[in-house]
Amino acid sequence: MINKTELQQQLAALGAGYRQQLAHELPELLQLLNEPLSDRLRQQLEQRLHKIAGSAGTFGHAELGEQARTLELQCREQDNLSLLHKHLKYGIGHMQRLLDSTQSDQPATPKTPELPGSVMSAASHRIALLVPNNALSAQIGNTLGSFGYQVHLAEQIPVAGDDQQPDYDALIIDLDPLPDARATLQQLAQQQPTQPLPLLAISSDNSFELQLLAVRAGASGFFSKPVDLTALENRLENSLNSHQQSPARVLVVDDDEQLATRYLTVLSAAGMRCEHLQDPTLLLHTMHRFQPDVVLMDINMPSVNGAELARLIRLHDSWLRVPVIYLSAESDSTRQLAALLQAGDDFISKPISDQRLLTSVTARVQRARSISQALSRDSLTGLLKHADIKEQIGLECERALRQQQPLSLIMLDIDHFKRVNDTYGHAAGDNVIRGLANLLRQRLRKLDRIGRYGGEEFVALLPNCAANDAATVIDDIRQSFSQLLFSGPEGTFQCSFSAGIACCAAPDWDATELLERADQQLYAAKHAGRNRVILEQR
Repeated sequence: MINKTELQQQLAALGAGYRQQLAHELPELLQLLNEPLSDRLRQQLEQRLHKIAGSAGTFGHAELGEQARTLELQCREQDNLSLLHKHLKYGIGHMQRLLDSTQSDQPATPKTPELPGSVMSAASHRIALLVPNNALSAQIGNTLGSFGYQVHLAEQIPVAGDDQQPDYDALIIDLDPLPDARATLQQLAQQQPTQPLPLLAISSDNSFELQLLAVRAGASGFFSKPVDLTALENRLENSLNSHQQSPARVLVVDDDEQLATRYLTVLSAAGMRCEHLQDPTLLLHTMHRFQPDVVLMDINMPSVNGAELARLIRLHDSWLRVPVIYLSAESDSTRQLAALLQAGDDFISKPISDQRLLTSVTARVQRARSISQALSRDSLTGLLKHADIKEQIGLECERALRQQQPLSLIMLDIDHFKRVNDTYGHAAGDNVIRGLANLLRQRLRKLDRIGRYGGEEFVALLPNCAANDAATVIDDIRQSFSQLLFSGPEGTFQCSFSAGIACCAAPDWDATELLERADQQLYAAKHAGRNRVILEQR
């Protein structure tokens, strides 16, 4: 991700290039008006003025763009060709004068958009722990350490300066020992950066006033004592995931290369992965290859319009969740609504400021990801649902076959789970399930696939991983899980799980058979006394 200075330099260079293009474009339009105005010429002028109207404001020439829009509408609505010819000649001449009035060495450039914080790696999160109570500090440290976090004890609130990033990814603070907890929270609220890092607060005072101060300080979690450590870890993980999401993937479909380049520059500077597509015939191929989170679509393009392309995208079930945002200089509200009815999700009129572009795309990506997760993820654990993990097993088996790489599948089941529900209640049982899900997510790789197969049973799919390596990894997770403390009405308790592992390697690549073999090993682990991992011997 580039910094603001570098972005400003890139935008200035693009602005200079656009001004140079206008310096050639406007004399060409005036030259065309030396000929008698025909319907064909009027249509050509309308198209070229439409393009200028949609792009000039983005590059800092707002007044010139408005003049182009006025002339575009006159081309569309004025039937008197003689009168239209006079309006066009005067109007384009006025556009030329507006351009000449800007200094070529200082092209007009809109304000640099506010960029979000950099996307950080999800591995080995650094947690600052400001908890003076040694017993509570040790409990939190041990629990978070089991989940793979790097916990650092802090003697005071670590606050970064305006020009540097803090050396931690989240802060957990116990408010009770502070001389004045309310003053501390007010101080934190005043020192919040543009992109505050996750803050979790702990206190024996759960009053509305203190929780409100915590919210104003940027807290994403508030826990009363005694602290439910599993719930604290779950909130911490959710906060980190929302703060450090993977980069958004944005596909820009626009025949205006300069304008698209500006969009890509602004969005890429914000950490997004972007691609530009000029040839509409490559849309389906690009959608398959790039898998965008959102599509920015120009409506008016040669030989095809954006609404038609949006409908083409909606023919495919796998892309129904991908938002399509129309970008167009079209000012007719009736036409805008008609385009939205044809498979679009939003309509943004050109010109669009850099900040609005960034905000609109970010909001759409967040909403699309939330909807996608709600549809494909288990609500309790956030893991893939039964049908989705089975689909992933089939896909990964096909990939392993093509690449001739090993693939390990692990089935896990929490031991004596019914006893947990009967003894401590279903709420405590849900905490156990959520705790194991979080532990699997933290300790396995990003490329691994994890699903809740049903009830207290889980499936983990490890691509390019030999069976012995998978056994080592999952046994380490088993030991960490058995050390976790869960809270119930009757006090704290611990749990364990059993696991069975099967591996496919040439020539065996059948997904259904792989599941059955892993299930057989899980049954063997249960029969052998539970709390163990059994690997099939082949």
